[in-house]
Amino acid sequence: MLDWLYESAAVTDTEVRKLARDPTELLSRAVQPVLWLAVFGQVFSHVRGIPTGSLRYLDYMAPGILAQSILFSAIFYGIAIIWERDLGIVHKLLVTPARRSALVFGKAVAAGLRGLVQAAVVYLVAIALHVAIRWEPLPMITVAAGVFVGSCIFSTFSLVIACIVKTRERFMGIGQLLTMPLFFASNAIYPLDIMPDWLRGIAAFNPLTYLVDALRGAMIVGGHSVYGDATSFGIMLLVFLLLLALAARLYPGLAR
Repeated sequence: MLDWLYESAAVTDTEVRKLARDPTELLSRAVQPVLWLAVFGQVFSHVRGIPTGSLRYLDYMAPGILAQSILFSAIFYGIAIIWERDLGIVHKLLVTPARRSALVFGKAVAAGLRGLVQAAVVYLVAIALHVAIRWEPLPMITVAAGVFVGSCIFSTFSLVIACIVKTRERFMGIGQLLTMPLFFASNAIYPLDIMPDWLRGIAAFNPLTYLVDALRGAMIVGGHSVYGDATSFGIMLLVFLLLLALAARLYPGLAR
């Protein structure tokens, strides 16, 4: 177990060092949540057709935009794996004695740390727009845990896609195809109650729904969690473990 943790930590350290040398990707990914909150949120705050209870619409959507930022960044994480294969890095990793699950888990943890940095950017924007943020220690820890686990889920999902399609062009097409359906088939910008039955059924199988639910209950003053933290985090952790096992099984095939 200690060897597995050491191997995972080594991969995480490598990924974090790469991010520290070139943080431009984080800055570019921060533009989208800024636009959603500053433009879309401000405009739709004046629309009364979306029932958000006692919350302002801007406050209601802030956790959803945080989750969106995590999704859109992590879902394209797998393209870096394809680059590593083309550069021969994947082949070098696969000939080491490191367990495949440790390689995948280390990359997922690195994505989780990157997600925390993006969360800080979204928080800064939310503060500037006077979103009613909760600052108590437990809610903030809950938000950080949700961001971390959510990033792990979608980065591992991205790795699974990369292992299957194996080319950058196909990966970009599939990534773009999946992001918006995942986003709109969730409770990120509107409640589950106003969805048609078929869409609500899809949302129930969407891990983003449970990420948003956990964030909304912890991030915003007056925010309400529909499922509860135990259910939301339990489902997210289960999805992550399943994706981790699948990615570890598929990862060696990426080199071929």
